[in-house]
Amino acid sequence: MTLLVLTRHGRSSSNADGTLAGWTPGVDLDDTGREQARALAERLAGVPLVAVVSSPLLRCRRTAEAVLAARPGAGGGPPLHVDDRLGECRYGAWTGRRIEDLAKEPLWRTVQDRPSAVTFPPHPDHAHESLPQMSDRAVAALRDWDQRLSAEHGPAAAWLVVSHGDVLKALLADALGMGLDRFQRLVCDPASVSVLQLTPQRPTLLRLNDTAREPVDLSGPARALSEGRHDAVVGGGSGSGERTQ
Repeated sequence: MTLLVLTRHGRSSSNADGTLAGWTPGVDLDDTGREQARALAERLAGVPLVAVVSSPLLRCRRTAEAVLAARPGAGGGPPLHVDDRLGECRYGAWTGRRIEDLAKEPLWRTVQDRPSAVTFPPHPDHAHESLPQMSDRAVAALRDWDQRLSAEHGPAAAWLVVSHGDVLKALLADALGMGLDRFQRLVCDPASVSVLQLTPQRPTLLRLNDTAREPVDLSGPARALSEGRHDAVVGGGSGSGERTQ
């Protein structure tokens, strides 16, 4: 049982150029992305994170480092872990191409309508995989880290994942029981915040694609988890901090 904060990296130079970066090395945040990461760090400064787990790609690590640098007593802040399983989808021959050109490919329609059937085409310089493979590795990473951090820090532990749009959408779709073929119904904007309350009964979605500027307050859900209250309130209750036994 933990509180999982999911955030996408700030806008990258590739996002701004309209290209699909994939695992292209060296793709960094642009000026807008750096400002988004700074604002995200301010929003999360009051959340008592026990760990930050990031994709290995530069744009995610820059975002994670911004969050850690802004925390009170940054020198003794939570550790930064890097997990390849939370890295971007391996798009193969689609890597580095313009989105407007990819939208003309026959595979594009399958990506939109039946993602579970998509395997990206191979390329000699870029690894490729299917969307189900991407989803499976990311979900496995989430479950492993949840188990580890819950055991180390208790049921009210809050931790942060910094990853990529398709990866985060796959994680949220799995948590919501939607299945991969519905994951295009979700949106994860750059530097957005989504929050899952992970309990033995079910994951509960507390926030989705939140790009507001006010601080994130998870004290209510954390208190409920620490007290062992994680059933839904019939009728909706008075707020996300109110949970029944």
